[in-house]
Amino acid sequence: MVHAVPNNAINLMYRVYRHIFPSVHKELSYWIERAQSIPDPELRNQALRSIKDKTFHCEGGSIYSVLSGDNADKSIQFIVAYQTISDYLDNLCDRSTSMDPVDFRMLHQAMTDALTPGNDCQDYYQYREEKEDGGYLHDLVKTCQDILAESKDYKMVHAQALKLGKLYSDLQVHKHVIEDERIPRLQNWFSRYQSEWPELSWYEFSACTGSTLGVFCLVSYALSGRMDGELAVQIERSYFPYMQGLHILLDYYIDQEEDEREGDLNFCAYYDHQEQMKKRFRYFVVKTNEEIQKLPDSSFHEMIHEGLVGMYLADRKVGKLANAKSFVKDMLKVSGKKATFFYYNTKMYHMLKPGREI
Repeated sequence: MVHAVPNNAINLMYRVYRHIFPSVHKELSYWIERAQSIPDPELRNQALRSIKDKTFHCEGGSIYSVLSGDNADKSIQFIVAYQTISDYLDNLCDRSTSMDPVDFRMLHQAMTDALTPGNDCQDYYQYREEKEDGGYLHDLVKTCQDILAESKDYKMVHAQALKLGKLYSDLQVHKHVIEDERIPRLQNWFSRYQSEWPELSWYEFSACTGSTLGVFCLVSYALSGRMDGELAVQIERSYFPYMQGLHILLDYYIDQEEDEREGDLNFCAYYDHQEQMKKRFRYFVVKTNEEIQKLPDSSFHEMIHEGLVGMYLADRKVGKLANAKSFVKDMLKVSGKKATFFYYNTKMYHMLKPGREI
């Protein structure tokens, strides 16, 4: 029996808490166990930290499994594995021992291979000292490949998924090099796309490439058996740049204080002032809403859109930011009533959620 895509927030949240999050945590428990057996202490540390600190990425991404009908479990398996690759590699580039763009490029070949069944796994660690991961990264890649290989419709979305995946990988390479090279590299990279997206700044474009939501949407529809070539193109257009940009700009918004303390790149820092940032966030909200109306299950995509706003702004870190109350109030107002529902629902979830140890 094919499960209907939830079309209201209460049904969606019931499915999320009753089925999706428990399945995500089951998958993550497997990858935690695999990570604990990684021989190299640095790789083991970064693998475990990436799961512990970023579990919510897998939780949020796996909501797309509701688009997969009877293959929701396979969708969750893919999303958790692919997002775990993403978060692990982000830690290796951001918090580990290398600042070599050649190393970063080779590491992120794993994400390209994960999206391409039939590609052989490679020596992704060949340009860094730490190499012995006990097959951890290869197993993550193979898990993604095996699920995609079973989908007869994935070939219809492979080009779009690969495009979004490669943009994501490009961003990770450019943003993690030595500090003096980051902005010139990102600006030069954007110059190749500026004619296509003249309404975006270099830092907004960079943010738009930094989300995995478009890939999750494409794969989940492919697993549902409802995919065709026209839908694949529309999903890419509906998710890139605006939905993905809204996602990552919100992520950077809540991390401003932390990133300033750690000396990390934060794209929100490049707005001239708070009012300009608020105006541009409103622009992304409006454009996202316009684009997702062109998709099937538009009420679901609206909930994702409004859920992003509500859930990110409910994060505890927001309370530390200057003028946060005004910003939150304005964003909830422009995003719609369901954003406010998700905002308070998430606050309650944070209060009740038990701590998880690794």
